[in-house]
Amino acid sequence: EVQLVESGGGSAQAGGSLTLSCAASSGFTFDNYAIAWFRQAPGKEREGVSVIGWSDRRTYYADSVKGRFTMSSDWTKNTVYLHMNSLTREDTAVYYCAADRQGPGSLRKYLYSVWGQGTQVTVSS
Repeated sequence: EVQLVESGGGSAQAGGSLTLSCAASSGFTFDNYAIAWFRQAPGKEREGVSVIGWSDRRTYYADSVKGRFTMSSDWTKNTVYLHMNSLTREDTAVYYCAADRQGPGSLRKYLYSVWGQGTQVTVSS
């Protein structure tokens, strides 16, 4: 069974930084998948944050995080990262990574069939 495991969540002050990691379970590689980060704040819909497309390996970001968040990858470790800077209270959410087989690099959550369990990020002022 494919599993994705997020880590790195926690608490930060507004203006601070956190880095999240998403690692694939043993035997599963990201080679044929687009990998994305989503987040869900209390009472809100799950929204896409960033994605690395399968074919071109380009990175795309939601407007709300452009210039503040950076997604990177280490394919040798089957791990992707989300570097979050200049955090605001509006970034408080549970963050999930997800995989879409041969995906185009979309932030549409219905395309993703593999999800991690999520990691909480809380930003205080």
